[in-house]
Amino acid sequence: MKAIVMAGGKGTRLQPFTASFPKPLVPLGDMPVLELLLRQLKAAGVEEVILAVNHLHHLIRAFCGDGSAFGLNIDYVLEDTPLGTAGPIAAVLDRAGENFIVTNGDLLTNFSIPEMAQKHQDSGASASIAVYERKVNIDFGLIEVDDHMRLTGYREKPSYSHLVSMGLYILNRDSVAPYLEVGVHLDMPQLMQSLQHSGRTVQCQRQDCVWLDIGRPDDYASAQQMFETQRSLFLKD
Repeated sequence: MKAIVMAGGKGTRLQPFTASFPKPLVPLGDMPVLELLLRQLKAAGVEEVILAVNHLHHLIRAFCGDGSAFGLNIDYVLEDTPLGTAGPIAAVLDRAGENFIVTNGDLLTNFSIPEMAQKHQDSGASASIAVYERKVNIDFGLIEVDDHMRLTGYREKPSYSHLVSMGLYILNRDSVAPYLEVGVHLDMPQLMQSLQHSGRTVQCQRQDCVWLDIGRPDDYASAQQMFETQRSLFLKD
């Protein structure tokens, strides 16, 4: 199975760190997060990777090269203008294979890609999304009122749990092809909803895993510490 890695974002939430280098190259200890992802893809049986690049793409090209340092064959697709989290797929769809992986370039997880791929194949889904249960804490007393602004409920600093997309997908080429057009902006939520609204199956997969959104400064700090102390969670030597 081939993989398309979205590595074109500006990483605005991590500025000023990402002003001089792209977010996929932010370090986790001695290793950029993109290198960790590439090594995980290789361990999962992926041999060919296409990097969709834009912001400071020359630095990503210089670091990754042809992929031989990671045991991979790496090619690139350059966005002249930002095309969203799904738009770049259109330009390389004919090279992606029947089913292919799409992942954010800053993904930090130990979610099992081989297990996900097997379940995707077995389900016959048009798309599979890796999901994670994330708790959201509200730091205020939450007031509920009726149409006349009369108090109906008062909850002090409640917490909610939601399933969120981890930025890891497996897509079926023929299923997504009708919704992709070269050079046209498209985000992954739009693509997933288009598939669902047309009656196609979008399968959500959940595992007992670690996942951090390193675009958030708090998560990035946690990731640094976790990778330093529990490196084997993410990378098997």
